[in-house]
Amino acid sequence: MNLLLKFFKFGLVGFTGLIIDFSLTYLLKEKLKTNRFLANSIGFIVAASSNYLLNRIWTFESHNSKIVLEFSSFFLISILGLLFNNTFLYFLEKRMNFYLAKTFAIGLTTFWNFFANYYITFSL
Repeated sequence: MNLLLKFFKFGLVGFTGLIIDFSLTYLLKEKLKTNRFLANSIGFIVAASSNYLLNRIWTFESHNSKIVLEFSSFFLISILGLLFNNTFLYFLEKRMNFYLAKTFAIGLTTFWNFFANYYITFSL
């Protein structure tokens, strides 16, 4: 399967993660009054876990029997992505609405997540 098709599938999976991430972040931040960065982190981590399963099955069609190693790699890359995401969010939210800033932060982080997972996680 070519790289562009995988990136497209990764983007579709990411969109489902975006819905999970935004919904959970909104619930935690707006309804439960959780700190915005903690809410963002929790939303991001839950979405990343969901994305792992969908990407393993559909995008990368992984049959790696070392699922714990594969998930650990995916999750570590997601945590690094979370650090990038929160850094982008920190600087962007000073210039625009929190959720618009979050959208841009997710977009920037998507490239890191895809290529790191393509070359590391699903190449193990």
